[in-house]
Amino acid sequence: MEWKCCWNKSVIEPTDCPNIGEGEEILFSSLQRRVIEKCVDCPLFADDLKTLRESGHPLAAVLPLVVAELQEQRSRLQSMVGFLDSKDREIKFLHEISLVLQTSVDLDEVLSVVMTAITAGKGFGMNRAFLLLTDKERKHLRGYLGVGPRNYGEAWSIWEEISRDDFTLKEMAKNFYQTKFTSEKQKFHDILENLTVPLAEHDHILVRALREKKPLLVENAFHNPGCDYSLTQTLGVDTFLITPLVSRNRRIGVIISDNCVTNKPITPQDVQSLETFAFPVAFAIERASLYERLQEELLKVTAANVKLKEQQELIVRMERMALVGKITSSIAHSIRNPLMIIGGFARTLLKGTDEGDPRRQYLESIVREARQLDEVLDEVLSYSDSLYPTLDSWDVNQLVSTGCRELDSRLQERRIACRLRLDAELPAARIDYKQVSFCLRSILTSGMDRMPDGGEIVIETRLEGEWIVVEVRDTGRPASASGMDASSSFAPPRELGGGLGPEVCKTIMEKHGNILIIETPPEGGARYLLKLPVNREEEPHGTTVGG
Repeated sequence: MEWKCCWNKSVIEPTDCPNIGEGEEILFSSLQRRVIEKCVDCPLFADDLKTLRESGHPLAAVLPLVVAELQEQRSRLQSMVGFLDSKDREIKFLHEISLVLQTSVDLDEVLSVVMTAITAGKGFGMNRAFLLLTDKERKHLRGYLGVGPRNYGEAWSIWEEISRDDFTLKEMAKNFYQTKFTSEKQKFHDILENLTVPLAEHDHILVRALREKKPLLVENAFHNPGCDYSLTQTLGVDTFLITPLVSRNRRIGVIISDNCVTNKPITPQDVQSLETFAFPVAFAIERASLYERLQEELLKVTAANVKLKEQQELIVRMERMALVGKITSSIAHSIRNPLMIIGGFARTLLKGTDEGDPRRQYLESIVREARQLDEVLDEVLSYSDSLYPTLDSWDVNQLVSTGCRELDSRLQERRIACRLRLDAELPAARIDYKQVSFCLRSILTSGMDRMPDGGEIVIETRLEGEWIVVEVRDTGRPASASGMDASSSFAPPRELGGGLGPEVCKTIMEKHGNILIIETPPEGGARYLLKLPVNREEEPHGTTVGG
């Protein structure tokens, strides 16, 4: 019996089988593979089976069954190979994404990778995705980020751009993070604002998906009684997928994805793939969030350490100044007694001296210098007293007015105008009167020293939140940097009667919770902001102690 097909030949020539193509030359010498891969589908082989059946051969009834089973098994095998290939691509894709997620602790960068992977054609290929995260108090799900087009025109533009750039998934995520992250947030701002759900609403579909820890494919959403209508209206689609993000039993958030432009059905394979993807995503987001909180706490600790160091330095300075204060107080008291005797004798002699007496000029000089030295001793003793404050409730406007009156004669001598702009509605301040008064006089004296040819000093009081602000401005010459240095207790020597200076006042104020800000522009003049705490212990209608 002569056969048309080559199934009965161990080795064939290229002209014997028209079904063997380029690259399949091995089939010329492999009978088993040739029969399985080519002959069972060959029309000539079907003719041979027909001939065999017509001849009445006993195998004629069996061979078609074997061939049919072989074709079915081969079809299953090909389907399985296709499935394994798709799984292999998915595993490689997830591995690539996981590596990218593991290398970043920046939350926004992690989210860029996640959302790009969900919406990119080289990823899961969804048209649009929204990310909702639980807040720090774990009380609400809040819309954080949306990615994708809002209409077909925008979608077409995005697809053209992707086709033109031909980026890898990793490059697409990096480009999104650097150029589009903020704009995408703003683009979906209206939708994200409406995607806020209290976690206490256990019947809400988003909370239910998070609680049950499994994805929910929502279909026919507008007529689905289990789906919140406001959520469906916000999204504007009838079908969407909710994928929960859970890491170690901690609820991180949910991802809502849909195909709002192409209306492509969301398949069970899509659901399964996104569910697998959700595990590394939840872990990466949690890690990035924890790192972000760690950075915040680190900044707080660093700021606290800086503040502690400043306080330690302040304590050292104050201890050093306290020692100086004790010494200067002792010296001042020792000097004052003989000084009073010298001044008293000089004034007595001056009264008994005629106008034309040549000794009168010397006596006047002694009286003048004794008075000036007595003022210096007053300042030294006031400074010593200020190191041991007594806090009480005081009227700041009265304190300012009194300080100006005490310096009025010196201001007039130097042709300096002092203008007061006082807020009559100021509450009382809890301060040490002597301490603040001493600092105010020192500030005014410092300004006077820088205005030898006259000028103007403006003092203004006002309320700013929990602080009473005393602002002092003058038109004096530019102050040197060294003149405002508060780092040393031993300030440079000054002219007698010139005061201890703002640098010491700053240290005194800061020691007891007050604030002194000094601004010295190079063009001249100075601005002092003295901030004093409002007395909250005072009764609403009570009188001001000491005021």
